[in-house]
Amino acid sequence: MRGADERHVLRGASLLDAFDLDLATQTAGPTHQATARRLVERPMFTEDPHAIWPYHLHDVIQTSSTPHYAGPMTTPRTTGPADWHRTAERALAALGRQRVSRRPLPRPSSALPFLQGIDRISVATEGIGMARKAEADSEADSEPRPIPTGFAHGPEAPAPALALLGSDGTVLEWGEGCRRLLGHRAEDVVGLPVRELLETPAEAVPWFSAPEDTGQRVGRGPANGVVEVRHRDGTSFRLTVETIALTGGDGESCWFVAITEAPDGVRTADAEAALLDRSPLAVAVWDAGTRLLWSNRTCRETVGHSEVDAPTGSTPRTVRGLDRTTIEPVIRQVLTSREPAGDHVLRWVSPEHGREVVFSCSVFPLAPVGGSPLGVCTVSLVTKSGERERLALLGRAAKQIGTTLDVMTTAQELTDVAVPALADYATVDLADAVPLGGEPLKRMSEAPSGIPVFRRAGQSSIHSGMPEAAFLVGDVVYVPPGSPFLTALYGHQSYFEPVMETGPGTWLGRDPERRRIIHDTGMHSVMMIPLRARGTILGIAVFTRTDNAVSFSQDDLLLAEELCVQAALSLDNARRYARERAAALALQRSLLPQELSGGTAVDLAGRYLPSDRHERVGGDWMDAIGLPGDRIALAVGDVIGHGINAAAAMGRMRTAVHTLAALDQHPAELLDHLDKVTAQLAETGIWSAGYSSITGGTCVYAVYDPATRICTLARAGHPPPMLVTPDGHATIADTPVGPPVGIGTGRYESVDLELPEGSLLALFTDGLVESRHADIDAGLDRLLAALQHPSASLEDLCARVIARMTPDAPPEDDIALLIARTRTDEGSRATAHGEHREPSAGSTRPYPSAASPSPTSRAV
Repeated sequence: MRGADERHVLRGASLLDAFDLDLATQTAGPTHQATARRLVERPMFTEDPHAIWPYHLHDVIQTSSTPHYAGPMTTPRTTGPADWHRTAERALAALGRQRVSRRPLPRPSSALPFLQGIDRISVATEGIGMARKAEADSEADSEPRPIPTGFAHGPEAPAPALALLGSDGTVLEWGEGCRRLLGHRAEDVVGLPVRELLETPAEAVPWFSAPEDTGQRVGRGPANGVVEVRHRDGTSFRLTVETIALTGGDGESCWFVAITEAPDGVRTADAEAALLDRSPLAVAVWDAGTRLLWSNRTCRETVGHSEVDAPTGSTPRTVRGLDRTTIEPVIRQVLTSREPAGDHVLRWVSPEHGREVVFSCSVFPLAPVGGSPLGVCTVSLVTKSGERERLALLGRAAKQIGTTLDVMTTAQELTDVAVPALADYATVDLADAVPLGGEPLKRMSEAPSGIPVFRRAGQSSIHSGMPEAAFLVGDVVYVPPGSPFLTALYGHQSYFEPVMETGPGTWLGRDPERRRIIHDTGMHSVMMIPLRARGTILGIAVFTRTDNAVSFSQDDLLLAEELCVQAALSLDNARRYARERAAALALQRSLLPQELSGGTAVDLAGRYLPSDRHERVGGDWMDAIGLPGDRIALAVGDVIGHGINAAAAMGRMRTAVHTLAALDQHPAELLDHLDKVTAQLAETGIWSAGYSSITGGTCVYAVYDPATRICTLARAGHPPPMLVTPDGHATIADTPVGPPVGIGTGRYESVDLELPEGSLLALFTDGLVESRHADIDAGLDRLLAALQHPSASLEDLCARVIARMTPDAPPEDDIALLIARTRTDEGSRATAHGEHREPSAGSTRPYPSAASPSPTSRAV
């Protein structure tokens, strides 16, 4: 033990109740039972503890024949102070563990079930640190919510001075705050008449039913007065107490007593903290219907005098703004089980101002002797758990809102984050500033329900089927003139209505459909937040509550506005992306050929797939250009980059190829000229003044003559074409490769291939065969396998190739695929033999003739 002042801590009675020694005496013999009774009747500590403690404790240990007490409890009798102290520690630790784990706690007669057994264990083992720490650790591990260890123990603050009296004045409960203030322990006073603690008889106390009013304590409502009480050390002093009567339907009653102040002062700061008017704890008494009977000064000051002033007379009152969805189940559980509950979150929101207060609350049942609980007492501490929850919600919003550059997805993500964490129902409606397709809203005519202002982009509800929704996602949203929707949209500030007004004379009078939905679903609180980003109003977000009975608070409004700031930036990014993408797509569609035709030389089929990883707009392109003599030129290219700049550069490169092809240049010469033109445009800045320049790309250019069946190819940094023979065998064409165009120093060579009728020539960009996870050689092998034994339809072959080359996910890069099947012009072949075409002006290399093929010519 720590000193002589604590020698009185343990008594036999408390040890019997705390450690369940009655079980031991019931299972032991008569002699051992008598020894246990002597222990009960005598104090455990005297001036000579060595003479009594080891004898009695050892007798109890030895007399216990219960199997649960084996082990440390069979320690031999010792006589030295250190030995018996270690024995006591082991024994009490074993008894404490056995007490908590094996049997429910004993319930003192005429007292409420506030786990007095655990309270007495903590008192009995006050001087034995090992046992007390082990018990606390065991309880903390086994209970998800800590159970209060005594009557009116508050969370993270000194317990207030509270007590419960029976109708006859018997002390039923004695809080820890009363012990610190008066020195009397619960086990000393529970069951005694309260008059034994008073210097002045209670009948002589001038009781006040309300401030400034003097009267007798004859009513059943709260009353206060000044009484003179005796301290455990024999001194007396005055205390201000308040009493609250609780009465049941069958006439049962009890008195809740709160010590609020000490007119003459107290001796220690520890005792001062127990006074209700100086305690940081908010204490309130509620009847079985969760109506407020009484609250202390801290509670009234925290939530506002106008809402929680003590009721007059015996009339309880219902507190507006209380989150009953969370506290009422806890109160019902406490009233049913007669056990206290701790560490529950209780919210209160001011209906007038929307101010929110979050409490960490412990609930205790209040019941007369042998009767059912007549009410509960809540001991609460204002916490910052609400702030932590809001920060956590903002953190989730940062991760879950704006995951894509799609406007509709971003709007839906905002509503999904808000429901049910903030609201029961939420919508996002976007104005014309965010085009979602369809006719502009300003050009649409009015409807009976109002004017078209928004399009619904997202909505979420805690109910399946969205019973709160007047419009579906994608619908045009009509609102009546003068409604808060327009106030939030054009007023540039949030609309906040904690308690909705739905009666006559409101804006709902012009919108009967919304009024019906509000009435049917129980909407009672609403917030409308404008979605504003970079000076543009994009729309509004609407948050409502239906099942949650607590109105929105000012803190909820700030949280919703912060969520909308995040969402608005993501929506604006998505809007800008959609606008640029639409422009790039329009430009790309206008620059790409609308239809590919191979004339009489070849049959053609092609595919273009934009990448999902970028703006879905790239610089890949393909073309088929008719040449004199029924020849056909096939070209596939890839401009560096993505987006609208790449689309514009692709259009310029395709135009340059068309111009050079019209001059009937040799493929190698054409690429040489294309390289120089591209480099010159990049140097002069004509391509992208003020923006990053697109400096080059790759290209493959082929010319097929059906009269000679010769295909001449040249490529600039581009993947090699593939050939498929008429019997279905696919190979990679062995063609020389030059540098990409745009460098200005390129030198290109060509190759001549003789293609039998029915041969296939496949030109493609690198996006078809290359990815971040696979080597280009592996992609080429897969493409060869996909081209083997092609079907008769080129369209089906293109579909098969795309499906096999992109089986699991959208392509990482743009894909262009052009497949040609050769024909022969039998009527012109005879006149073509021996014919020699003259090169065009500026050409340094003539086309080879079929009669005298060049050294680079080869047959398939």
